[in-house]
Amino acid sequence: MLEQGGPVNYSVPPVQGGLPRPPRGRNGAFAGIAALALLLGTAGGVGGAAAYEAWGPDQPSTATLPIAAGTPASHAEAGSVAAVAQAVLPSVVQIEATNGGAGTATGSGVIIRADGYILTNNHVIESSDGVVSVLFSDGHVEDGKVVGKSVEYDLAVVHVERTDLTPLVLGDSDAMLVGDPVIAIGSPLGLDSTVTTGIVSAVDRPVTTGDSAQGSAFIAAIQTDAAINPGNSGGPLLNSAGEVIGINSAIAALPGATQATGAGSVGLGFAIPSNQARRVSEELIANGKAEVPVIGALLDIGYKGRGVRVSDSSQLEAGQSGVVAGSPADKAGIKEGDIIVAIDGNPVADADTAVVRIRSHAPGDQVTFTVERDGKDTDVTLTLSSLSSVDYKDDTVASDAPQ
Repeated sequence: MLEQGGPVNYSVPPVQGGLPRPPRGRNGAFAGIAALALLLGTAGGVGGAAAYEAWGPDQPSTATLPIAAGTPASHAEAGSVAAVAQAVLPSVVQIEATNGGAGTATGSGVIIRADGYILTNNHVIESSDGVVSVLFSDGHVEDGKVVGKSVEYDLAVVHVERTDLTPLVLGDSDAMLVGDPVIAIGSPLGLDSTVTTGIVSAVDRPVTTGDSAQGSAFIAAIQTDAAINPGNSGGPLLNSAGEVIGINSAIAALPGATQATGAGSVGLGFAIPSNQARRVSEELIANGKAEVPVIGALLDIGYKGRGVRVSDSSQLEAGQSGVVAGSPADKAGIKEGDIIVAIDGNPVADADTAVVRIRSHAPGDQVTFTVERDGKDTDVTLTLSSLSSVDYKDDTVASDAPQ
């Protein structure tokens, strides 16, 4: 269930232990048979009338059956969903990650390089021992090695020993508009090569995802009403040109629904934008890890009020500061107790949203913060640093978040 103004925190899980079985109750079966009989009866009546008109009593007994006038599936109209699906399906894979031999988690992945590199979600492969099974659309299965992963972005890259693969293009996610048509492909409930369609229903949606014991990811997501279910994780969200504009990663659920009870699509799915996925995947391939941009401040997650409050030393353990000395925030003049009300002109209402806005950038990017101090708003511009270069001094206090 979504709370107004709050971030989504519901990852699309990989499928655990295979497909669920439907109930076998007799009453349900009889009801299903009755409904089917009704449908067949209706179809039979309509079909019989059409046949009588076409072949009436004057038709000779040697008359042949009518020939369908439709276009063969192999000749799908250019630009149609069918055409995009036919072109893209060979580049989408199913990934199985075994957890110590006790069970198998099934998700999806997208080929991003001809020499065997496949992009997926971190939460799809995190239970593996570093080796996963990759099922291609032609039925071939290959062992894949996890070459890099990022908990912070919920992305991972798997490599297989092949050089004949067809990669998909990572398109420009910033060019997508609300209402643009999109196509999702993946393995929902373990059903590989499944295609669903919808539109972009929102952009830049603050979402936390990953559902990982190692931590959560923060993304400015593309929201879609294309059906996304457990097992779609890591699969592509495509534009009408067949370009990847997002990596499907999370869904919203109805009140009381959980992964264990089979929560599925309610028309609110979320994808990691391709522009973010491009940078992260390139770093994972090159270095096995991805840099995370930060400003060098602790944000008070317990603060209630306008914007996001920078923590002050009175809330922290001895030796800690709300603003790390020498950090981008310190150099820009941000101080303890300041209220961050906007980032690059976009209002922020809570700490999670602020983290999402910052992590949509890369280390080295210049970002403008609107800061309230003593009742006045001031714009300050700073250059983001990387998480590895800022010493937060073991900031593990529950009421604050490093950023």
